[in-house]
Amino acid sequence: MNYPSQQALAERFHFNARLIHMQARGLTHAESLLQLPFRGNCFNWVVGHILTSRDTCLRLLEQPVTLSAEQLAIYDRGSEPLTHAEQAAPLEELLAKLDEADRCLSAALEPLDEAQLARAVTFGRQPQPLGEVLAFLQWHETYHLGQLELLRQLAGKDDKVV
Repeated sequence: MNYPSQQALAERFHFNARLIHMQARGLTHAESLLQLPFRGNCFNWVVGHILTSRDTCLRLLEQPVTLSAEQLAIYDRGSEPLTHAEQAAPLEELLAKLDEADRCLSAALEPLDEAQLARAVTFGRQPQPLGEVLAFLQWHETYHLGQLELLRQLAGKDDKVV
């Protein structure tokens, strides 16, 4: 087994959700749309993008997803930078969807055993064990969590959250 237990996965996803909320504390929706002066994306997009990954987890676990097809197009990998405020979901809505996804993901992970985590699922170019895919997607969130810290500073929140 090259991946954490279902309990460890659930705890790590939950920890990430808490960190996202900590980084978002005190940010306005307008501040969440501030763009870096170089290639990248805004706080709002990063949170929405993390939700696209959570939805991938939920789909793999045969659970309902949180984002609409329209939102997925805005926040999915490879989408254009989010520069039009009218396209962006309100930050508070994204954070509420994050909480919903976190609850659903935790509930879906709880009953899984080692055999279920070892089950092959289609992700990328070849079938992989579900546990490996979930572990990768949890790591993917941590990559983007580092971006949120910098984007919080861009919004003028000169503090240290973590």
